Amino acid sequence: MTRITGTFLDEITHDIPAQNWGPAEWAADFDHMKAVGIDTVILIRAGYRKHATFNSTVLQKEMGIFPVYTDLVDLFLTLAEERGMDFYFGTYDSGTHWVNGDYQREADINRAFCDEVMAKYGHRAAFKGWYISHEIHSFNDGMMRVYEQLANHLRGLKSIPILISPYVKGSKQFGAQAITLKEHEREWEQVFARIRNHVDICAFQDGQVHYHELEEYLHLNKTLAHKYGLTAWSNVESFDRDMPWNFPPIPFKNLRYKMEAAARSGVDKLITFEFSHFMSPQSMYPSAGQLYARYRDWINSK
Repeated sequence: MTRITGTFLDEITHDIPAQNWGPAEWAADFDHMKAVGIDTVILIRAGYRKHATFNSTVLQKEMGIFPVYTDLVDLFLTLAEERGMDFYFGTYDSGTHWVNGDYQREADINRAFCDEVMAKYGHRAAFKGWYISHEIHSFNDGMMRVYEQLANHLRGLKSIPILISPYVKGSKQFGAQAITLKEHEREWEQVFARIRNHVDICAFQDGQVHYHELEEYLHLNKTLAHKYGLTAWSNVESFDRDMPWNFPPIPFKNLRYKMEAAARSGVDKLITFEFSHFMSPQSMYPSAGQLYARYRDWINSK
């Protein structure tokens, strides 16, 4: 049956509001996830610019991060362990170095940071995967070097699956600068040929192309990933890119359409960005609770 079985955890937010949850709210949310079959949680990033999910000595030294008052990595690992979920650890995104072309600096900070992560959390039972948080839409030699160096280092720290979640340079997000399906294919042939021995899972975001274009992109992404030996997931976005403000929960009919299209394409797993803001009964957005109710009705009807 087509259903979402994984979600990102976005607490070090980039472009969506904080919900100001504490441990009790997070515990309740993990219960809501579990109730609809979610078995995998993915920390979308352990830090961004000067914000972090735990008080990292490396990030204090290298980036001058702000104080961290709650160790979210420990909290998420504990909640995942209590519910039998797999936890994927998302790396650090400087928001500056790699964006400005200093790819080596980005890789160096992350390698030192992940050494610290491994010493602190690597023994935890739920720690079942790595997530390289840097998102790309096309071939970039500098980012290939970041992926290669970081993936090799992560594999040496703990040999567990490594996930990425890239996006399409599609018409919904990029307008006249969007690339065609054929151009997308050429770009990702290059990317997968380069990272095939470094990354295990690719979960393309599904929101950058229009609905009538989506299925052919889903099919192509799955075909290319499998061709190069990667597992293909689909990141089914549960927020709406079609409204004049960023970002409300998606209408259920559109979520269902995307899920069914992904299932027809033959992907191996559906995950979402992101349950807690856009599908949770306790989200700051009331319509997220209604989306959860419609989604739960639908999966129960199957």
